[in-house]
Amino acid sequence: MHLTWLDSNSWLIEIGGKRILLDPWLVGTLTFSNLDWLFKGTRPQERPIPENIDLILLSQGLEDHAHPPTLQQLDHQIPVVASLSAAKVVQKLGYTSITALTHGETFIFNDQVEIKATPGMFAGPNTVENGYLLKELESGLTLYYGPHGTHDPQIKQAAPVDVVITPLIDLALPLVGPIIKGTNSALEVAKWLQPQIMLPTAAGGDVIFEGLINKFLQAVGSVEEFRLSLAKNNLTTQVIEPLPSDRIELQLNKRALTI
Repeated sequence: MHLTWLDSNSWLIEIGGKRILLDPWLVGTLTFSNLDWLFKGTRPQERPIPENIDLILLSQGLEDHAHPPTLQQLDHQIPVVASLSAAKVVQKLGYTSITALTHGETFIFNDQVEIKATPGMFAGPNTVENGYLLKELESGLTLYYGPHGTHDPQIKQAAPVDVVITPLIDLALPLVGPIIKGTNSALEVAKWLQPQIMLPTAAGGDVIFEGLINKFLQAVGSVEEFRLSLAKNNLTTQVIEPLPSDRIELQLNKRALTI
């Protein structure tokens, strides 16, 4: 398995011989409902759109996961697997092959990769977005993606999972609390899934954030503190901090071959 972090929540996952583009924001600015004064994310330079994408995987319908300007530039013939809200976004953009997954549903991609939707972030009345469990069918290699750190206890049934991508620190607002849950949430999921490797997502990278929300947003914890928490709990999970655009080959032990 190879992973490339593309800033924010965006990843290129190479698994089962397939290139899966996850929650891409690669071009233009990031805003919510065009409210630049409230929140705006920019880059010094745009990320090149990866070539030869086999599948687009979207966990949420919000702009930081289903970014309309990026999705508009991608080939609309690429198949998409998405949460219900994200499926509506790509449908409006004219994508031709869309599979919407509700929690517990599974999609098999070309008999090589299994994608299972898990409950993710609460996004409003009657809306709980997706996390995902990905499995390379030939080897049994598994990956769990929980982009906001909201992990449903049902994922314990998937243990052990080889790789986990999730926030490792909290991003919190005064009086509101964490809007992205890392620290305790990440430690809990590490205990549940016993991953060989964990990688942080949702924070850092070559991004400049502005706006009213960013003025009050507070980061709580650090990756190094999380490593110490793993050690205190006798967990041998390795934490890898990728640099944006670096393609990482994950070194996994033989457990991944016997699931």
